[in-house]
Amino acid sequence: MPLAIGLMSGTSADGVTAALVDIRGRRLKVLRCQTYPYAPPLRRRLLAAAGLRASQLSRLNFELGHAFADAARRIGRGRRATVIGSHGATVWHGPSAQPPNTMQIAEPALIAELCGIPVVADFRTRDMAAGGEGAPLVPAFDEFLFAHGPMRCLQNIGGIGNVSVAGRGRLWAAFDTGPGNSLMDEAVRQATNHHRHMDQNGRLARLGRPDERHLGRLMADPFFRRPPPKSLDKGAFSIKFLRRHFPRITTRGLPDILATLNLFTACSIVDSYRRFVFPRFAIHEIVIAGGGALNPELMANLHRLLAPLPVLTSERFGMPVLAKEAAAFAWLGLRALQGRANNCPQATGSRGRRILGKLVPA
Repeated sequence: MPLAIGLMSGTSADGVTAALVDIRGRRLKVLRCQTYPYAPPLRRRLLAAAGLRASQLSRLNFELGHAFADAARRIGRGRRATVIGSHGATVWHGPSAQPPNTMQIAEPALIAELCGIPVVADFRTRDMAAGGEGAPLVPAFDEFLFAHGPMRCLQNIGGIGNVSVAGRGRLWAAFDTGPGNSLMDEAVRQATNHHRHMDQNGRLARLGRPDERHLGRLMADPFFRRPPPKSLDKGAFSIKFLRRHFPRITTRGLPDILATLNLFTACSIVDSYRRFVFPRFAIHEIVIAGGGALNPELMANLHRLLAPLPVLTSERFGMPVLAKEAAAFAWLGLRALQGRANNCPQATGSRGRRILGKLVPA
């Protein structure tokens, strides 16, 4: 029975999400999934990673390697996995830079040494070497799971939002849609001096009123008009963007700001569909995964804006909403170990099918 472990650390940098996955042919089952939080000092350094000196970044790479290895050992307890697929933590992603470049850290050699299991990591770089954006990477997994059904938009809402359009035998398109939870999380951190990190269940956003004029200014960002393939660095919709549009964030004004940002996330997703998906494809339904699927206010906005299209979560298809990205990297790692292509040129714009990831033997 081929078991694989997937490791993921998203834009919010709350911890390492690990999934233990059973993969047999086209059947996949998540056996366990858990997020192991970072210690606060490690989280603060990771959020500031883009500005660290080389020595500090090197140290952080090894500290994260220990954290990722610990997560892999804990999720795999009592079971012997064939491979660990580790996305790592993104420090920088610059597909439009010259030359295009990207950096994810969490030392894979350390993970392999501590776990005694082969590790596949650094997936983005080969896609970029082949002329692609290096992201999003999950669409190849979406193609594996959903290509043989009706046409669907498979929307992930983590820190950043991304969508795959799959069905009728293949994946047709995929790209980053804009902010996911990143701006809402950052607003909560700013208003509470980092004592809180998210709007749990969208409760505060539900108490506020969105500012429609402000929403128009947010939606004027040029990213939304840029045609796919396209991907975002985690810094694109983060604290700088937030401070530019909301210079003063207080606990008193937070509900209205969160209501506006919540609606902004939903509108950016729907706007991307109207520009780049609906004119080309007859979509049967929308399937949501990621932490945003657990925000009732965000889901209500999506239901309202996308009606009459059905808006479901990945739980309906046996995939826990918080497990999808980690499960994707388990699958990507196993494919690489088997010497099989695991990228999706329709998503990234690369020159063709490639085997992504660097293998560190056990």
